[in-house]
Amino acid sequence: MRTTLDLICDLAAMPAPALPAAARRLAGFSLFDQMVCGIAADAEPVARALRSYVAAEGSRGQASLIGGGLAAPRAAALANGTASHALDYDDTHFAHIGHLAVGIGPAALAVGEETGQGADAVIDAFLLGAEAAIRAGLHLGAAHYDRGFHQTATAGAFGATVAAGRLYGLSREAMIRAIGLCSSRASGLKNQFGTMGKPLNAGLSAANGVECAGLALAGLTSADNGFDGPLGFVATHADQPDPARAHAPAPGQFLFTDIRYKLHACCHGTHAMIEALRLQIAEHSLTRDQVAKVALRTSPRWLNVCDIREPRTGLEVKFSYVWLAGMVLGGIPTGSDQSFSDSCAGDPALAAFARQVEVTGDPGVGEMQAAGEIVLKTGERLALSWDLAAPVPDDSLAASLRAKAIALIGAQRADALWQAIEGASLRSARDLGALIRAPA
Repeated sequence: MRTTLDLICDLAAMPAPALPAAARRLAGFSLFDQMVCGIAADAEPVARALRSYVAAEGSRGQASLIGGGLAAPRAAALANGTASHALDYDDTHFAHIGHLAVGIGPAALAVGEETGQGADAVIDAFLLGAEAAIRAGLHLGAAHYDRGFHQTATAGAFGATVAAGRLYGLSREAMIRAIGLCSSRASGLKNQFGTMGKPLNAGLSAANGVECAGLALAGLTSADNGFDGPLGFVATHADQPDPARAHAPAPGQFLFTDIRYKLHACCHGTHAMIEALRLQIAEHSLTRDQVAKVALRTSPRWLNVCDIREPRTGLEVKFSYVWLAGMVLGGIPTGSDQSFSDSCAGDPALAAFARQVEVTGDPGVGEMQAAGEIVLKTGERLALSWDLAAPVPDDSLAASLRAKAIALIGAQRADALWQAIEGASLRSARDLGALIRAPA
């Protein structure tokens, strides 16, 4: 019987010419977006803390740190993965609900720099690691996430191991050992949401991938099937595993192409609501003062993720439907991370409006959807509806991501990074590393 470990190892060994062009282009978009988010966050307290932490280790520097300096690949992956998720502004894959670029991309870049690979090899490794993480996450099942595990760091660590192992040139036998080691390392809980522990989960994913692949390269042995074998990661971490979903796509089909990008600096589970509200604002010139009530229906699985009723910090505001509804209707830009300050959490006007927002879990609403209505003080009712799954043409997506990057890190730096990703065949991993080292 073909196992998910077999599937993961097949992905790790896939020849570069066999990678679908559409998926590979999106992989470049994701790495661009991840690096932009990391550069934009280089002055964040959690990013500074991680740079100080890895600097204190005194390890030999071979891989670039966002914000300046070099560190050992594992340490760079830890710091860069954390920094890139600090703003919570990076991509999301909703099939298993995980942030792929921040938990896997830094591992690929760090090992790519260490081994002197081309930038195109880094993109390939990231894409295959991301697809492996999606399949691992699907096998773990929805109950794994709902129980409290953060798939960015659990399934993501297996993807980071694939990416790093591919760049290290691991044989299939060595990759199996690396995955087995990762079964003891993969970790991350959702109780960290709204704290610095959430972006750290992404950093741990990337660092664990580098470490497990490196240990396998050094010859360490491990369980024969640490992922879905007896007493493996699935058996110990998944109440309702769903291996059929992991194996459902046709050979050569990449689920990665369903990746979604953030244009708001908050939890992706809130974005459908934000877009639905923005649509009604645009059509009816609404202001917050006109609204008597917002009745939101959302997927039940978001209720323990982004329904913080009384956020205490700017980080917690990113996970609060009721606060975000007031921000959107009040004209506060959710695309700017500067909007998510601790003073925002203490805003009395937002606190008052939050009591006018009703959030209900509805099993008929998907994870990428929002439904409900706005009730105006006149008694008029306006329907709320949005689906993030609606396709966006690549060129439109590229324009949106570049505009976001310019807003975050400036036109000159954004353009340099974009050109490096688009022209990856002419660049090295170390070229990409040099672009992330300079302070924003």
